[in-house]
Amino acid sequence: MDNDKTLWKKCVEFHGHVCGGLMIGYKAALRAMELLELRFAEDEEVVCVAENDACGIDAIQVLLGCTVGKSNLLFHLRGKQAWTFYHRATGKAVRLVLKDRPAGMTREEGFAWLENQESSALFDVKEPAIPLPEHARIFESYPCACCGETTGANWIRILDGKMVCQDCYSEYDRFHI
Repeated sequence: MDNDKTLWKKCVEFHGHVCGGLMIGYKAALRAMELLELRFAEDEEVVCVAENDACGIDAIQVLLGCTVGKSNLLFHLRGKQAWTFYHRATGKAVRLVLKDRPAGMTREEGFAWLENQESSALFDVKEPAIPLPEHARIFESYPCACCGETTGANWIRILDGKMVCQDCYSEYDRFHI
């Protein structure tokens, strides 16, 4: 599966160019598919919690169908090349963390090295640090009392007894004036 040129081409078309980051995400998605017996998600049956917002996310979207709009691609930004994948139907989950590459390679050499590695050799497989996120909820929306823009209830704050969006809300903090 690691050498499926059709899937790789789809990732490149979606992302817009070939790069090492995209290859890392491609290999992570392939490894998750192998370990958890995943397929492209039509809805929220596959969930990915990404610890970065780098190029590899695009490959995960293409191969696994995890997207922000479907609420099955969530970001827990830690600046790490790490992703946790969940398969809701089986209850299985895995956290993949990119291993260090050999030092001293040029960008081109690094890409070639990544491309030629089996996905199983690139990642440490760990237990998830975060439990499976719940299914996406649908919230009522309300107009902000200040700017009038409609805002989801889960994002509304109360300021002087009025519902306001986060942009109009001024947080109270006696230590940072």
